[in-house]
Amino acid sequence: MTQEIIGANEEAAEEAGFQIVHVRRDNVLSLASWPATGWSGEYKWLSGGRGPASPLIRPGDKISLQIWDNSDNSLLTSETQKAVSLTELDVTPGGTVFVPYAEDVRISGLSPDAARRKIQEALQPFIPAVQVQLGYAAGRENSVDLVSGVSKPGTYSLPDRNSSVLSMIAQGGGISSSLDNPLVRLMRGGKTYEIRADTLFADASYNTLLRGGDKIVVQEDQRYFTAFGASGNESLVHFQKEEITALEAMSLIGGLNDQRANPKGVLVLRAYEPEQLRLDESGPNQQDVVFVFNLTNGEGLFAARKFRIHPKDTVIVTESPVMTVRTVFGLLNTLLVTNNRF
Repeated sequence: MTQEIIGANEEAAEEAGFQIVHVRRDNVLSLASWPATGWSGEYKWLSGGRGPASPLIRPGDKISLQIWDNSDNSLLTSETQKAVSLTELDVTPGGTVFVPYAEDVRISGLSPDAARRKIQEALQPFIPAVQVQLGYAAGRENSVDLVSGVSKPGTYSLPDRNSSVLSMIAQGGGISSSLDNPLVRLMRGGKTYEIRADTLFADASYNTLLRGGDKIVVQEDQRYFTAFGASGNESLVHFQKEEITALEAMSLIGGLNDQRANPKGVLVLRAYEPEQLRLDESGPNQQDVVFVFNLTNGEGLFAARKFRIHPKDTVIVTESPVMTVRTVFGLLNTLLVTNNRF
């Protein structure tokens, strides 16, 4: 990749204290491989699919048993009562439930129907003609927290292993209409996954299945870039989609002001961390980098279409062409004094 220092002279570049890169079609793809700033560089999400239509019993769940025995000398029932009910039985941290005569029966990891059969088999040595009905209520390990960003936040039970993130959001009343550019976060096992809500809604393959203990947080996408200069607009501009190009950024801030802005002087300012610096042109060689665009020709326009804006970048439209390092140095010093930014 060739990096062009405008008005090449090493003394001026060293004095400036920042790197200047002229963005063109022949280097824009290489620039895309430079380290991400302002965020991780991409959203990470889990793929969707289908799961079994039955839940699995976990510690903390509750079950109820209806035990039927028609024998004359029943161990559980009387002559006038052929069934006994056992309610609110806790599945212990060890995954067992206490059943009279059968004692502790391990049912964790079984579906409710499989647990019913196992309890019935455990009772048969004592009650040969026994029949068992089982009711199931999900506990903490089979529930999901809808934390925020929906109409009805709270803890919701997973009815089965086919419960998806979209069905859970629907149970919570849907995403709040007050959120602009909502982002869906899924917290699981100490990791956080993110996806923009519009992307999640548009592609069924992203409708991932939930697990007990998951937490869902819906909030506005907090990523932004700063825009000011001769564009006629000085503000924080929030990302409206996962990736924004330099050309799209110009559109978001209202385009170029025909009376003030010079399309030869569009700058993107970016700060890198010390550990992101490189000496082999695979990354920046200074922490502060100024990317320069010339939008008066196809070369610059096509480069701007492919150059991705990072969160916390600063987009500046100047009132004059940017030709030398000293020009940029003086421009940034002026902006620092007048705006107290960058």
